[in-house]
Amino acid sequence: MKTFFLNVWARLQALVLALYGKLRRRPAWLLVIVPAFFATAVAAYILVLIPFTPSIADIKKVRADKPTVVLSADGKELAQFKRINREWVKLDAISPTVVNALLATEDHRFYKHGGLDLRRTASAVYQTMTGSVQGGSTITQQLARNMFPEDIGRSQTVTRKVKEAITALKIERIYSKDEILEMYLNTVPFLYNAYGIEMAAQTYFDKPARQLDVLEGATLIGMLKGTSYYNPVLNPERAVARRNTVMQQLVKFDKIKQAEFDTLKARPLGLNFERQNEDLGLAPHLTQQLRRWLISWADEKGYNIYADGLVVRTTIDSRLQQLATEAVTRQSDKLQVFADNAWGKRMGANKQLLDTFTRESAQYREAREAGLADAEALKRVQGDAEVMKALWTSKTTLQSAFLAMDPSSGQIRAWVGSRDFRKDQFDHVQQARRQPGSTFKPFVYGAAFEQGMSSQQTFMDGPVEIRIDARTVWKPTDMHGSTNAPMTVRDGLAQSKNTITAQVMQQVGPSRVAKVAYDMGVRESKLDVVPSLALGTSPVTLKEMVSAYSTIANNGQYVEPFLVVSVGDRDNNVIEAFNPKGAQQGLATAAAQTLLDVLRSAIDKGTGIGIRARFGIQGDVAGKTGTTQDNTDGWFILMHPNIVSGAWVGFNDNRITMGDEWGQGSRNALNIVGDFVQQSMKAKIVDTKAVFAAPKETNVLDRMNDWLNSVFQAPVEQPTITVDSVPVQQPARESGESTVVVVPPLSQGQGELIQPSQRVPVAEPREYVIREYSNAPREARDYPQRGEYQPRGEYQQREIQRDPRDQRSFPRPGDAPPSGDYRRFTPPDGTARVERPAQVVVVPPLQPSQPIDTRPAETRPVERPVPPSYSSPQPIQTIPSPSSGLTQVVPASRDSQRIIAEPDGPVAPR
Repeated sequence: MKTFFLNVWARLQALVLALYGKLRRRPAWLLVIVPAFFATAVAAYILVLIPFTPSIADIKKVRADKPTVVLSADGKELAQFKRINREWVKLDAISPTVVNALLATEDHRFYKHGGLDLRRTASAVYQTMTGSVQGGSTITQQLARNMFPEDIGRSQTVTRKVKEAITALKIERIYSKDEILEMYLNTVPFLYNAYGIEMAAQTYFDKPARQLDVLEGATLIGMLKGTSYYNPVLNPERAVARRNTVMQQLVKFDKIKQAEFDTLKARPLGLNFERQNEDLGLAPHLTQQLRRWLISWADEKGYNIYADGLVVRTTIDSRLQQLATEAVTRQSDKLQVFADNAWGKRMGANKQLLDTFTRESAQYREAREAGLADAEALKRVQGDAEVMKALWTSKTTLQSAFLAMDPSSGQIRAWVGSRDFRKDQFDHVQQARRQPGSTFKPFVYGAAFEQGMSSQQTFMDGPVEIRIDARTVWKPTDMHGSTNAPMTVRDGLAQSKNTITAQVMQQVGPSRVAKVAYDMGVRESKLDVVPSLALGTSPVTLKEMVSAYSTIANNGQYVEPFLVVSVGDRDNNVIEAFNPKGAQQGLATAAAQTLLDVLRSAIDKGTGIGIRARFGIQGDVAGKTGTTQDNTDGWFILMHPNIVSGAWVGFNDNRITMGDEWGQGSRNALNIVGDFVQQSMKAKIVDTKAVFAAPKETNVLDRMNDWLNSVFQAPVEQPTITVDSVPVQQPARESGESTVVVVPPLSQGQGELIQPSQRVPVAEPREYVIREYSNAPREARDYPQRGEYQPRGEYQQREIQRDPRDQRSFPRPGDAPPSGDYRRFTPPDGTARVERPAQVVVVPPLQPSQPIDTRPAETRPVERPVPPSYSSPQPIQTIPSPSSGLTQVVPASRDSQRIIAEPDGPVAPR
């Protein structure tokens, strides 16, 4: 091999020497050989570049680009996937002044050349060589560059110019001059995410391209020489000078008169600027997740999602999606008021946390890279008020997410990834993993029911110690302490008792609970198989949790969440159809039905009572709240036979937590789901009469209570009691408080009014707290809405001790008030003000053997009416008044539990 190359090299040397000898004898040959060699080299160079330029097919496809359209199940457009933000318009829909300005300024010989203007190119080369750089590109060459920026590039090289020229010749071969002008004006960039003359006209002058006048058209065409340099928003003086240069060209080519130019040149730009944001559609987070999947699918199938006009049909219901978006926005905005009150003015309160956030900022890193020490960098960054305000706002902006799906088919109906996609594009439905808190507890009880445990089995609600190993003991506790009394499994889950759940977990085992959670739908997040898993300590996604609860609602059958129905071409021919995967048994049917029925109790009398109390949602529903340590995360998931809805609320940075009065899932995430379901039922999208297949479990006491309630709740004509006839016990506590005894309906046959000083037999009283709000109400149906009416003053807190002799005589947390139609009083006048909340004792139906002395009635007129509480099937005591406002009656809790009154409904412990 070596010998072969040596021979070739020797022959080449001999050939060169021979040629050199001939050229020495005949120098004139150089005049022929050198130009021929140069021409051949140029031709070869061009031929080599041709394959690296866009093909004829590519050029045709660009003009025929059609974006992918994403459709909802009901045929509404959710999004478009397109290369750039532009709106294509025909040439005859563009003002002639724009076309005239373009030709006069950029290429006045446009209709005379075939894509390359050799005269102009030669002039540009000459001017450039003499020191005055000029461009020689025709409109067709510029179009080639705009259409294929990646293939041709924008670097100032010979290669780029040759590629541009080759592509321009191809374009001229395919399209007419008018088509080329139309394509150029629809593809040229104008800054601010505006591509094409139509978007530019809307962005800078708030009008369509057909309405642009001479000044406006000249301004936009003038930008083409350098969009940033001649930006009319940031550089108006340059833009005016360039605009006038364009109009001078119009005068030169007789498109306007000199007199008109003299009149127009002194006028201002007349901008009406508004940035054109890309239309994000109804479900931006969902469509971004879908885009990633679709790109992979299209690459495999040989399609371009930005050009081939694909049609993607999804399971999303546009009506539910709209309602979900509105519910997330409305309720999150109200919660943000509480977040601002808690954190907005505390930027400097926690210096250590503030320093930590500062060190994590880009500005701090830049300062450190510039050579500043830690203290100096902190001082510089924290000295910039605007930077710190933006940093603190980003940390204390509350986030939320929502997902709804059909439990039987797995079809996703609504998906909201954050409060505002433009401000937070992180998807909290599928990307975020957060601790689920008590929403994880149903997996513990589901595993127990599957092993044969009864929902009526009792455990002691007291301190629990579970040994993990020789050195570790786990002691789960509850926010409101323990009752030290027996409690059924049903009540343990309904009241979200950690002590009960821990004991159930101890019997079932963490491994079994983790397996059940996986089978039911928690299939992407890794669960820590430890006893504390029972309380939701392993982070999961909202999508997984809603999917798992759908398994409960679907009689234990797990169906994988399903989103894309089909992908079709631009002619609506189906390329590929997708079917949901078959159902799998995630939980035994009997266990799933028992679990669902227990979770009905969580809604009817447990931590989820706000669904009925605040939002008036009736029908067969079940669900669970969840709150994590220090109120870091709030969760709520509601099951309905047709739809399962879940929401999460929290801060992106979990070092920022929510307050005690609004940080529980029953007070934040529940509001989002409740709002959504309420509006869905009102719009008749969700069937209010649908019922689960799971039977309702009742015991003897429940049936007796139902019968007694049906007897004593028979409608009777009730007399009216006025304030003057209401006995008032004088306070035995600190000054300013009072306890009012409100007499319930008289039984049949007792038609007389109760008069002052009369001896009134009473049973054990129940307590409620009155809350006064300062803002005027709108309509009764608007009550209660969180944050809409700001509370005035501190709420009174009172402890109620349980009577060990008769536990059932006391209201349990979240119980409805005593039955009966409580009287409406009419105060003698409405001038006095209630200066602080008062304690109201509501007396249950009269008993014959417990007399008490009452003193003469004391007039205590109030300023605002008391609307009915939404927690009771019967109306609650109300006090109307001529003045506007609201006083709300809120049930108290029992067993020394702290009353945490909230602006929008009754209090239910977590």
